[in-house]
Amino acid sequence: MAVDVSGPPSMEAAPTFPGAGPSLAGVDRRSRRGRAPSAASSSPSSGAPPPGGTERKRPEGLLLEGDNLEWLLRLKADPAIRGKVDLVYIDPPFSTGRAFQVGRGSSEVAYLDTLRGDPFLAFLRSRLKELRGLLSDRGSIYVHIDCKVGHRVRLLLDEVFGEDRFINEIARVKCNPKNFRRAAYGNVKDVLLFYSKTADRIWNESRERLPPEDVERLFPLLDPQGRRYTTNPLHAPGVTRDGPTGRSWKGLPPPEGRHWRYDPSTLTRLDGEGRIEWSERGNPRLRIYAEEKVPRGKKRQDIWEFKDPPYPSYPTEKNLELLRTVIAASSDPGSLVLDAFCGSGTTLLAAHELHRRWIGIDASPVALRVARARLERAHARFGTPTLTALEGARREG
Repeated sequence: MAVDVSGPPSMEAAPTFPGAGPSLAGVDRRSRRGRAPSAASSSPSSGAPPPGGTERKRPEGLLLEGDNLEWLLRLKADPAIRGKVDLVYIDPPFSTGRAFQVGRGSSEVAYLDTLRGDPFLAFLRSRLKELRGLLSDRGSIYVHIDCKVGHRVRLLLDEVFGEDRFINEIARVKCNPKNFRRAAYGNVKDVLLFYSKTADRIWNESRERLPPEDVERLFPLLDPQGRRYTTNPLHAPGVTRDGPTGRSWKGLPPPEGRHWRYDPSTLTRLDGEGRIEWSERGNPRLRIYAEEKVPRGKKRQDIWEFKDPPYPSYPTEKNLELLRTVIAASSDPGSLVLDAFCGSGTTLLAAHELHRRWIGIDASPVALRVARARLERAHARFGTPTLTALEGARREG
């Protein structure tokens, strides 16, 4: 399956995931409404427009059903995908020993999470190795896991990616507090283990909104117009011996061992604009207004609160805003995002919304049914090749 990776598309239109080779292109591919495309337009590699002369809109993603290890090996064999994935997010089974039903009172099994101990770790290790091979040199991986097995999964990631490629262990508040009866603290979190393939990873600064109580705490003062502000010193550590920031301003030298943060002409301008507040002892401080800082928010830390949907469409469905946050921080518009345990398709939906290309894999027909419906409602364009059809095409060739 060859993929156009020539560069990110414009933000005005959703990115394409064209394909230019025989391996997966046009095999059992369906439109977003589930109808089989015509022979004239089924292969996105043909380059010929369909009847009427207008170019057919090509898929931006692939939804793949089957064993993810087999799919990862096929993807890795394709030079147009190998080393081109900028972000992997996976939410694998947590080794709970459980069977997950579709909903309360339902007997339909969504997926089995029955591997425990060393077999579970071997299962995950084999997939992490293939995922690393698919990542670009600027790629990152987030592994979503719970606290019961997370420490062992982190050792696996150290093994596959290297201890020096560890970036963060993010604690995610997943639910409201619960009154557990067991003799232990309540469990309201799971973790995301964040690693990169190399030191040169894609990173877009992640920020979050300042809550009102933080605004009041950080900007406790009010000017005559009722604008919130705080003040900062106008001097900084270190002596400037020859430059202008070491000179006196309005007859006031910088404090001993320090220098002015701005040159005298800038200080004069700020004072004229009413931006400098003078203390009773004659010390100048710079006014910093909340309206200048609040819109930018604050730097996101490693404890996140993204609670999962109370009425999920699929068991273990994750918070959509959580995935938007991960994708926005660790990929760019036009990047290729891969989720090898895509479940209900939350990663794919977030990637679609943020103008990324995507690949989702899951072995559960129930998961793919839910994911397909969510993507169709969002008018995402995607292909659905199958392993069975690929094997048939290979034999015929």
